[in-house]
Amino acid sequence: MSLREREPVHLRRIDPAQNMRRFYCLSVQPTLFGGASLIRDWGRIGTRGQTMIETFATTDDADLAFEHLERSKRRRGYHDAFGGQPKR
Repeated sequence: MSLREREPVHLRRIDPAQNMRRFYCLSVQPTLFGGASLIRDWGRIGTRGQTMIETFATTDDADLAFEHLERSKRRRGYHDAFGGQPKR
């Protein structure tokens, strides 16, 4: 397992012109067998949304998938839910 604990990422995308209010959350959790699970939650803000759990053999593999998904969502216009406006 990696030595550092990865903090969950909470993203949102709000566009009033398109009536769009979405959230996307990513986190990595250790499994009982030495691997790691990437947990994704997404949906419309104000709803429960959906959850997907993807399990990896190593924490490094889960971290790589985490980083890929986070980059992808930020390119699509998502920004930090608790940090103000998107950085440009």
